[in-house]
Amino acid sequence: MQYVEFLKTVQEQARLDRDQAQRAVEATLQTLGERITRTEAQDLAAQLPAELRSPLQGQGEQQKYDLEAFLRTVAEREGCSETDARVHAEAVFQTLCRAVSHGEMQDVMSQLPKDFQQAFSCNVKTVH
Repeated sequence: MQYVEFLKTVQEQARLDRDQAQRAVEATLQTLGERITRTEAQDLAAQLPAELRSPLQGQGEQQKYDLEAFLRTVAEREGCSETDARVHAEAVFQTLCRAVSHGEMQDVMSQLPKDFQQAFSCNVKTVH
């Protein structure tokens, strides 16, 4: 999936304009990159367009965000409410499910607590 298509999919799912979708994608991917291992973030980034790789390259140690802390961090980075951040993060995760292999999404989700898996499970077929 190309970058423009990725953004457009998030826009449509979350009903955002392009700038908002870009902020949502960057905030969600940056926070996800901090939550999963560096190796897993690199594996995920390798299957994404070049424009989406940088936010996944987390700085410092891996964070142990629970779902609420994850959403609070996304909201702060995006400049929106936690309720909106949940909708936006869900759209980003659903788009990731379409953009990367099923196995890669399984690997990512296996590093997240069950509440993440319930909130962001893949409900769509992947393109791979």
